Amino acid sequence: MGKFFARLYLWILLILLYAPLVFIAVFSFTESKVLGSWEGFSTHLYRNLLTGQMQGNASLLAAVENTVLIALIAAAFSTLLGTVAAIGIHNLKGRKKKVVSFLNNIPMINPDIITGVSLFLLFVFLHFSQGYVTVILAHITFCTPYVVLSVLPKLQQMNPNIYEAALDLGATPSQALWKVLVPELKPGMVSGFILAFTMSLDDFAVTFFTRGTIGLDTLSTYIYTDARKGGLTPELRPLMTLIFLVILILLVIINVRQDRLQKQNENK
Repeated sequence: MGKFFARLYLWILLILLYAPLVFIAVFSFTESKVLGSWEGFSTHLYRNLLTGQMQGNASLLAAVENTVLIALIAAAFSTLLGTVAAIGIHNLKGRKKKVVSFLNNIPMINPDIITGVSLFLLFVFLHFSQGYVTVILAHITFCTPYVVLSVLPKLQQMNPNIYEAALDLGATPSQALWKVLVPELKPGMVSGFILAFTMSLDDFAVTFFTRGTIGLDTLSTYIYTDARKGGLTPELRPLMTLIFLVILILLVIINVRQDRLQKQNENK
C-alpha cells in the first residue's frame, strides 16, 4: 500500500504540473479566441504566429525579441561573472568562505519582488534612465548567484593540483585559467548559462520594476498587460507551446549528451 500511495502521489503531482501545458497545447490547435472553447481542429493560430498576421503582431514579436535578447546578454555576462566568483569563493578559507557563500545564497532565497523594488530604488538613487540597460543589469544581478551555484560543485570535484601543475610547467595565470580551469568547469558553466537564460526568460517582477516607462516589454510583462485588458492574444497559445517544445528538446539533448559522456568516462 505504501508503494501504491507513493506512486499515486507522484502521478498526481505530475498531472498537476503538466496538465496546464497540455491544455494550452491542445487549444492552440483551434481558432477560438477564448481558451477552453473548442471550435474544431485548425492550425490557423500557428499560421498567424509564424507569418505575422495576428492582431497586435508588432508588440508581441517585439516582446519576444526583447525577451530573448535580454536573456542571452544576461546569461552570457552572468556565466562570466559567476564563474570568476565561484573560483574566488572556492579559493577562500574558513569563515570568509562561509560568509561569502551565505551572501551569494541570499539573492536566490530573496523574493523577486523585493529584488525588483530594491534595484528600482537603487537606479532611481543613481539617476539611471530605466530601460534596456537597467533591465539587463538587473537580470545579471539575480542570475549570477545561480551560475556560482552551478560552477562550485565542478570546482570541488576538480583535482586542485592541476592548476598549480600548469603554473609550474610555465603557463601564465591567464593561460592556466583558459586551458586548464575552463575546460574542467565547462559542464558547470553550460548548466549555469542555461539556468540563467531560463531564469531571465521567466522573470516578471524584476523586469516590471526596472523597465521604466519607455514601453519596453518582455514576454512576461506583455502577457500581464494583455491580461489586464480582459483577455489574452490567442496566438500566445501556440507561442507557449513552441517555447515548451524547444526547451524540452534542448533538455533531452543535454541529458543524452551527459549520459554518453558518463558512459565514456566509466568505460575508461
